[in-house]
Amino acid sequence: MKKMSRNVLLQMEEEDDDDDGDIVLENLGQTIIPDLGSLESQHDFRTPEFEEFNGKSDSLFFNDGQRRIDFVLVYEDESRKETSKKGTNEKQRRKRQAYESNLICHGLQLEATRSVLDDKLVFVKVHAPWEVLCTYAEIMHIKLPLKPNDLKNRSSAFGTLNWFTKVLSVDESIIKPEQEFFTAPFEKNRMNDFYIVDRDAFFNPATRSRIVYFILSRVKYQLINNLSKFGINRLVNSGIYKAAFPLHDCKFRRQSEDPSCPNERYLLYREWAHPRSIYKKQPLDLIRKYYGEKIGIYFAWLGYYTQMLLLAAIVGVACFLYGYLNQDNCTWSKEVCHPDIGGKIIMCPQCDRLCPFWKLNITCESSKKLCIFDSFGTLVFAVFMGVWVTLFLEFWKRRQAELEYEWDTVELQQEEQARPEYEARCTHVVINEITQEEERIPFTAWGKCIRITLCASAVFFWILLIIASVIGIIVYRLSVFIVFSAKLPKNVNGTDPIQKYLTPQTATSITASIISFIIIMILNTIYEKVAIMITNFELPRTQTDYENSLTMKMFLFQFVNYYSSCFYIAFFKGKFVGYPGDPVYWLGKYRNEECDPGGCLLELTTQLTIIMGGKAIWNNIQEVLLPWIMNLIGRFHRVSGSEKITPRWEQDYHLQPMGKLGLFYEYLEMIIQFGFVTLFVASFPLAPLLALVNNILEIRVDAWKLTTQFRRLVPEKAQDIGAWQPIMQGIAILAVVTNAMIIAFTSDMIPRLVYYWSFSVPPYGDHTSYTMEGYINNTLSIFKVADFKNKSKGNPYSELGNHTTCRYRDFRYPPGHPQEYKHNIYYWHVIAAKLAFIIVMEHIIYSVKFFISYAIPDVSKRTKSKIQREKYLTQKLLHENHLKDMTKNMGVIAERMIEAVDNNLRPKLE
Repeated sequence: MKKMSRNVLLQMEEEDDDDDGDIVLENLGQTIIPDLGSLESQHDFRTPEFEEFNGKSDSLFFNDGQRRIDFVLVYEDESRKETSKKGTNEKQRRKRQAYESNLICHGLQLEATRSVLDDKLVFVKVHAPWEVLCTYAEIMHIKLPLKPNDLKNRSSAFGTLNWFTKVLSVDESIIKPEQEFFTAPFEKNRMNDFYIVDRDAFFNPATRSRIVYFILSRVKYQLINNLSKFGINRLVNSGIYKAAFPLHDCKFRRQSEDPSCPNERYLLYREWAHPRSIYKKQPLDLIRKYYGEKIGIYFAWLGYYTQMLLLAAIVGVACFLYGYLNQDNCTWSKEVCHPDIGGKIIMCPQCDRLCPFWKLNITCESSKKLCIFDSFGTLVFAVFMGVWVTLFLEFWKRRQAELEYEWDTVELQQEEQARPEYEARCTHVVINEITQEEERIPFTAWGKCIRITLCASAVFFWILLIIASVIGIIVYRLSVFIVFSAKLPKNVNGTDPIQKYLTPQTATSITASIISFIIIMILNTIYEKVAIMITNFELPRTQTDYENSLTMKMFLFQFVNYYSSCFYIAFFKGKFVGYPGDPVYWLGKYRNEECDPGGCLLELTTQLTIIMGGKAIWNNIQEVLLPWIMNLIGRFHRVSGSEKITPRWEQDYHLQPMGKLGLFYEYLEMIIQFGFVTLFVASFPLAPLLALVNNILEIRVDAWKLTTQFRRLVPEKAQDIGAWQPIMQGIAILAVVTNAMIIAFTSDMIPRLVYYWSFSVPPYGDHTSYTMEGYINNTLSIFKVADFKNKSKGNPYSELGNHTTCRYRDFRYPPGHPQEYKHNIYYWHVIAAKLAFIIVMEHIIYSVKFFISYAIPDVSKRTKSKIQREKYLTQKLLHENHLKDMTKNMGVIAERMIEAVDNNLRPKLE
């Protein structure tokens, strides 16, 4: 063992200013590495030896069969390319050689093997020896086993439910439970304190890959203007390497031929990703062990969310069935469909000039559908969902705390390192206020303010762009409604099949929703790239900070992108239309849209159905079909039957890369769905059912995708779901307001209740008892045709005959009244009732939410006791071992002192 003695810089002669710089061959400073010899000259590189493939397709080791492959780097040999630029290839080769030399200098061992199928491809296998693993485990503060944990006591199902839970649970004879340990951050000088039975098994494959990736991400290869270029990510992005990934441990369809292989990929496919396991619980411990805590916590959250959706779906279906079974008792819908009531009510045109007068009974079918969703069950379900979302969030916090304990991530935040990209930009020296020592930062406070301002401006610009697109959709709706009103067939009796189901309002709503969905997906694709560029420019310090910053930007954009059209329909459409004699115009040209006589609730339901359904279909196409097709194309390009002879690393190379933000998009997809389920659930009680079905499939699709179609991800630590937790809490608070406002302002529930209790009986009504009869006639105001302005006058059809008045949806005094066309007393009663309802509903639900949050602690008493006891026992164990070492050392010192004294006194006594 010895230390490397020097840095070697190789000056490159290049034409491209961006690439001009010094190739860096590093030393390790004070890090001790194996004796690798000295560099003959400043042009010498340390490169891996080329080895022939030994023919074992499932091998996870170097050709010597001893050293485990912890990572694989893939590049294309420039010397064997048919068409290539010599200068560019030489630059890439020298950078790669410098990088691999520095990897060796950091103690990693490399072995290169050419591809079996394409001799241009070279696979560089990376192995981290024991000394390197120990060194970086201490640097990364990785927690490792001290002694077996005898405290673990998972709660088991009680009595009569044992048989049921056993059917749903993973078979423990197939996937054996993991042994639990007391753990502590690894320290090399305390190595004897740790539970090391077998050095080869002490660091599991996931931990080994994580350590190697940490090194790969920080090794330098070039220096330009005192700014270092380093890291495998930059090399892959620039094409110097084609890929870098850890290996799967076996094929997913069958077990490995190696008896020492744990076959975890095979077990995950069989017990998790296979369709026959769709009803079973997820093997979360094995998922965490194979893919890391970050993937594990995502699937734990998704599974818990899906379980909670089951209750919401049952209640939602019950409310839907209540509305469906009682639609025949819907009095106001009967009045709309009645030929002597709705058939004789002539409605005013809903647009200028081209739109005709029309009869109310042409909306008969839509009024029947509206009765299903606009019922008393809607109110009950909205209140229930306000409580449900709080229960879900609070119980998830408890479950998350349990996972933190079980997966040993309780104190993870203290372990996180700065991102390599951040460290590379640290050129400014400042004094740390706490340590009073010098430290480097990437930019000054003024520079940080400028970056934040520019990033916020960019985000604001894109949000304005979305709002502009929403305005464009509104203009489309206003324009196309005129066309549909003029072109769709008009049948007075409302019996024409097209007219019966495809009214101008329905046609406009469906086409606008489809176009809105297409625009949403296009803007979404563009903004994803923009958000990543903005976050990279912002330069967050840690990976958690980076993901949280990107999360907030993406969600803010997606929130406006996906929900803006729903907010428009729910809270703006039909609210500011004026009346037929004095309509309100958009941009002074387009007349504002009006709702159906029953309100805009059915249109909001249509919008939600199209966006939720379309999004689910689109995501499944992206997540399932695209990687499957890409892998299928790759198989056709390879030699037939090659999978039997190609090694493990080559098989994995031909799988699809997941991407560093792959999990981010999975979270984003589910949070957007969570918003649809909670924010607008009052208009669509079947939303939780659709989400439940989608999520059951989503879990297995994601599992299938990870285990069969994608390369193995680099395992990462994660303590929780990050910024998504406060986002869900914000959605939960907003959902109470939106659902209360949907019931108050979008549905017709409050006007109906006001009519039933106040205006159906004297002094305002003519009925002797409370009833809904006469509701339609009472809520449609009268307008005199002669009072139309020339601009807004309709185009009456001859079939409707001569008439002097028409009706419109509003609460105004009739013509001839002293306050004609002013809001009547009914209007003010309804407004007062709506405001009172919102205040009462919000206060009740918020009070219940506050009580639930207070009553349910984030960490259960049992979990808290386990954490405290484990910390106590760990400290005691380390302290006792330390005392033993001190006692042993003091005993040795005492013996030597006695021996020395004895040696000094003996000659004198003699």
